[in-house]
Amino acid sequence: MHHSKLQRKKREEAILLSLKKLDFLTRGQIQSIHKLKSDRNAQRVLKQMEEYLNVIRSGENIYYLNAAGRSLVNCDKVRKSTGNVQHYIMRNYLYIAYSCPQSWDNEIRITSEGKSKKDTVTCVADAVFKRGDFYTVIEVDNTQTMKKNQVKIQKYRTLKDRFTFGPVAPKFIWITTTENRRKELIKLNEDKGLVAEVFTLTDFNA
Repeated sequence: MHHSKLQRKKREEAILLSLKKLDFLTRGQIQSIHKLKSDRNAQRVLKQMEEYLNVIRSGENIYYLNAAGRSLVNCDKVRKSTGNVQHYIMRNYLYIAYSCPQSWDNEIRITSEGKSKKDTVTCVADAVFKRGDFYTVIEVDNTQTMKKNQVKIQKYRTLKDRFTFGPVAPKFIWITTTENRRKELIKLNEDKGLVAEVFTLTDFNA
């Protein structure tokens, strides 16, 4: 009995730490990351944790930390259900698809100082992870204009040319909402000579 209570506590803490790292997670994403097997089992586990969680009921339940949950895992970030929740959910699909990399960091500012202030280039990547000497940059295309994406891709080209990522060129992974946007993003990256792969939500049955 004591062993099973300990196991449950460890599992709950692991789920809370995932929410601290990733901000918002659907029930299915929690199920996948923490290998909770059946839908029914996942629902039972999350029901037992409700004192630590806020829930957005929108098709599939989306979870984020409440004050008690934040306190338990020492999380300073306060998330609201009114924000662009879909942005986080889309990013999580890539986190899971790439086997939950340990080096994964969200919202990373990448800067290359120029000879003058005007030549300094800065990009905020939605996420970055590294395996060996090789960086992968994650970008979520949900609500922004294609013009903004084009500007960002040009900045990434400049950062690559300046070896900001080191001697090995990074790979860019995008997730977007429609097939048309996927084609546009592939072309924009190809035109700038960037190695990119673009997924849509349908690739994840979402």
